[in-house]
Amino acid sequence: MIEGLSNLLGSLSGRRILVIGDVMLDEYLEGTCNRVCHEAPAPIVELNSRVVGPGGAANVAANAAALGADVTLVGVIGDDLEGEELACRLEVTGVSANYLIRQAGRQTLAKRRVSAGGQILCRLDQGDTTALPEGAEAKFVRRLGAIWPGFDTIIISDYAYGMITPNVIAALVDLQQRSPRVVVGDSKRLAALREIGFTAVKPNYGQAVRLLGLEPDLDESRPEQVAKYGLPLLEVTGAQIIALTLDREGAFVFERDRPPHRTFAQPRPHCQASGAGDTYVATFALALAARVDTPVAAELAAAAASVVVAKHGTACCTLEELRGQLAGQIKVADREIVARRIAEKRAEGCRIVLTNGCFDILHRGHIQFLARAKALGDLLLVGVNTDVGIRRLKGPQRPINTLEDRLHVLSALGCVDYLVPFDENTPHELIRAIRPHIFVKGGDYTRERLPEARLVEELGGEVRILPFLADRSTTGLIERIRRANHAESSAVTTNGDHR
Repeated sequence: MIEGLSNLLGSLSGRRILVIGDVMLDEYLEGTCNRVCHEAPAPIVELNSRVVGPGGAANVAANAAALGADVTLVGVIGDDLEGEELACRLEVTGVSANYLIRQAGRQTLAKRRVSAGGQILCRLDQGDTTALPEGAEAKFVRRLGAIWPGFDTIIISDYAYGMITPNVIAALVDLQQRSPRVVVGDSKRLAALREIGFTAVKPNYGQAVRLLGLEPDLDESRPEQVAKYGLPLLEVTGAQIIALTLDREGAFVFERDRPPHRTFAQPRPHCQASGAGDTYVATFALALAARVDTPVAAELAAAAASVVVAKHGTACCTLEELRGQLAGQIKVADREIVARRIAEKRAEGCRIVLTNGCFDILHRGHIQFLARAKALGDLLLVGVNTDVGIRRLKGPQRPINTLEDRLHVLSALGCVDYLVPFDENTPHELIRAIRPHIFVKGGDYTRERLPEARLVEELGGEVRILPFLADRSTTGLIERIRRANHAESSAVTTNGDHR
C-alpha cells in the first residue's frame, strides 16, 4: 500500500492548492474564575492569555501550507481590526493574504471562546453572514476565473456565511467544466453545490443524516447507521468520493465501484480542540492531488486530525508532526507485553478481536478485511508471521517484504491497534495469551478447516470468517508480476538484446 513513508509524505509538498470559502478569525481567551459578579449570576474570568489564529477556510489553507503545499486563499474580510489581524496571522502560517478581498463596511467573521480552567464558558460570534454584495461578488468571480488554471486542487470550505452565493456556484460549475481539477468540498450545503462536480466531499455525521433525510441515531450506533448509505450520499452530492467523518468513531470513505473503507480515531483527551475537520479535509485533498490511493489518503487525513485534536484550540498539523504521528503508530510489541495491555482493556469492558497472517504485499483486500475485523469489536490485534515462519510455510522465495517493512506498513492503518510477530506455524500460543472474544480469518476458510477454531471456542471466544475481495491475493499479485517479468524477458531475447 505504501512504498516508503517518506516518499509518500514528500509527495504532498509543493502541490498548488486553491482554497475558497468563508474565512474567519479564531480567538481564545483563557483565564481563571474564582468569583461570581454581583450584578448577575455570571462568572468573573480574569484573563491571562489570548491566542488568535486563522479559522474556517483560512484554517484549511493554513493546514495545507503546514503540510508543504503552495497555497492561495480567496475569501472576503472586512476593513476592520479583525480582518487586519487575520491577514497578518495568515502570513505567519505561509499563506498569502494578497487574494483576500477587503470589503468596505463588512465585518470580518470572528469566533471568540472564553474559558477558565480549561473549560469553555461561552463563545462570542461576530461578523457579516449575509450574501456578498454584487460588486464584491463580481470581483470574486473574476479573480477565480483568472487564477483557476494554475492549481492542482481546489478546496471549497463553505460555512454558509454568505461567500458561496448562487452566482459563485455557477462560476465554479463553469470553471470545472472548462478546466477540470481535483475539487474537494467541505460544506454545510453540499446538495446545493452538487453541480460543481466534486472529486470528494467531507460531510460530518450531522450533515450526512440531513442530506439523507434520516433521524440522528442517539444510541451510539452511528457507524452502523451510515455504513449502508454510501451510494445514496454519492448520488445526492454528485461526488466521486465521500469521506464521512464520525468524530471519535473515525470515518467512512465511500467511493464508486469500491467497497467502503473505515478509519478509526485514536481517543484523545481534549476540551477545546476545534478545526480538526479543516485539518482532515486539507490533508485528504493534498493526498488525492498527489494521486495517493483513497484509503491511504483517508488514513493520512485521520492521522493528521489526531495530531490537532491533541492540541489546544484551532491548530495545524505540520508535515513533520504527521510523519511523527505515523511513526508513533507503530504498535508492535512482544506477546507478553500485549497480553498485559489486552488484559487491562478487557477489564475495562473492551471486546478483543484477533487475526493473523503474513501480509507480505498489502493490498486493498487486506485493508478491507482488517477494517471489517476491527468493526467486530473495540481493539484489533494482528499476529504477523516472521520471515523465518513465512519461509517455512511458503518456501525460500518468500517473504517479498521483510518483517520490519510489513509491520511498518500495517502500523499506518488506523484500524490496527496492536501488532505481534510470531514464529510458530499456527497462532495457538498467541490465542492462549490473548484469549480473544472474536478470532477472524479471511478467504475461503471454514471453521472445520481452521486448526485454531477449537482452542478459540474452548477459551470462550467466537470464530468469524470474512471473505477477501475477489481476485485480490498476495500469491496472485506475485504470480502476475512473475508473468509480466517473464514476458518482458522473452521480448528482450526475441529482439536480440542480451544485455
